[in-house]
Formats: sequence, structure tokens, C-alpha cells
Amino acid sequence: MTLTPIKSIMSEEGWLDTLTWGLSGTSALAMMVGGVVPYIPQYLEIKRTENPEGFSLYVCLVLLIANTLRILFWFGHWFELPLLFQSIIMNIAMMMIISLCVSIRNKGQLVHGKEHVFTDFDYDYFWEWTDVQSYVEFMMTFSTMGCLLMYVFIDSIVFVETAGFVSVLTEAMLAVPQFYKNFVSKSTFGMSRQMVLMWLMGDTFKTIYFFLRSAPLQFFICGCLQIFIDIAVLGQCFIYRKKNSHLIN
Repeated sequence: MTLTPIKSIMSEEGWLDTLTWGLSGTSALAMMVGGVVPYIPQYLEIKRTENPEGFSLYVCLVLLIANTLRILFWFGHWFELPLLFQSIIMNIAMMMIISLCVSIRNKGQLVHGKEHVFTDFDYDYFWEWTDVQSYVEFMMTFSTMGCLLMYVFIDSIVFVETAGFVSVLTEAMLAVPQFYKNFVSKSTFGMSRQMVLMWLMGDTFKTIYFFLRSAPLQFFICGCLQIFIDIAVLGQCFIYRKKNSHLIN
């Protein structure tokens, strides 16, 4: 007579464990691939219009630096693997966007001008290079220097934690180049609003995830900062709506 309630309780606990495992796996998968989803509309918009001028390539620079630092931070302070895989996937996605933008810019030049490459070491053309290889070379150089420093100072808690903080702080600034570009041109024409809305939704989800999963404190603080900047960029869409309509017409 007493076995039935026990079996019922065990069955209910097993169902709850399965549900918890499923939700945990789904959230981890969303964390890994969700970061690149906002850039899909922008990628498709650039490819459709063959005009990359509305998107700031410095957004890619910010994300490449931030995610490379996060990968290095993992070796000194292990955190959840989904966050590590998210950084790897994001770096690949950013290089794909850079490749598309550089290709379109080169194709759109009526007169083939002087090439600008990373090995020129010309500060005036930093991150304005005319070939994709230069962007790869810069990131390889940055990654190699970062690996060497992390190898030397991996036992220093201050260095490791500083690297982690700089990583998330840099990522929190990802929308700043786009905000500045919009501010200078007084327009958001060419920028995908879907991208910014997805930034906001993704950063909100990510910040809540950091809080619930007890991620390092710097992750949560900078997530809140990202949300604030996302809202500011969305505000520009409203402020510059008249000029956007004029450019579209």
C-alpha cells in the first residue's frame, strides 16, 4: 500500500529532473548561438543592398577583441563552456561580416586606388584595410600576444581577473561605434533595426542568465551597461526618423 506513493514521488522527481535538464540544455544552446542571431538581418541587409556604409565595422572589432579576451580569460578562470563556445562562434561570424563588407567595398570602387593593408602599419587606415587577410593578421597578432601574456601571468589573480573585466567591458561597448556613426551622420539609414532589437533582447536574456547562473560579477555589471547602450541606439532610430525617410525616398 505504501509503495504507490513512493513510486509516484520518484516518478515526479524524475520528470522534474528531466525538465530541468532540458531547460538547462536549451538555455545553454541559446547562449552559444543566440549571440550571432542579431547579425543575421544586418548581414542579409548588406548583401541585398550591396551597401555596407550604414554598419560600423568597428562593431566587429569590439566583438573580436572582447571575445578573444574572454577565450583567454577562460584559461585562467574557468567558466561555463557555453560562454566559451559563444565567443568562438561570434569570432567566426564577425570575420564573415568583415569579409562581406570588404568584398562589396572593393567591388564598388570605380577606380582601383591604393591598397591599405595591416603590414603598412598606417594608423590613419587602421581597421579600414582593403583586404580580409589584414583583418585576420591583426587578430592573429593580438591573439598571439594575449596568449603569451596569459601564459606568463596565469598565476596572477589580478592579471586574470583584469583580463576578464576588460573582456566584458569591451563587449559592453559593442554598440558604441554604431551609436557614434549614427550620431555623426545624423541617420540610422543602412543599420538594421532588427539587429538592434535583437541586441536588446539578447543582452537582456544574457544578463539574466549571468545572474541566475552565478557568473563572475563583471559579466552581470557589463550586461546591464549593454542594455542601456542598446536602448540609446534604438532611441536614435526615433530621433533621426525624418532624415531616414528622406534618404529612403
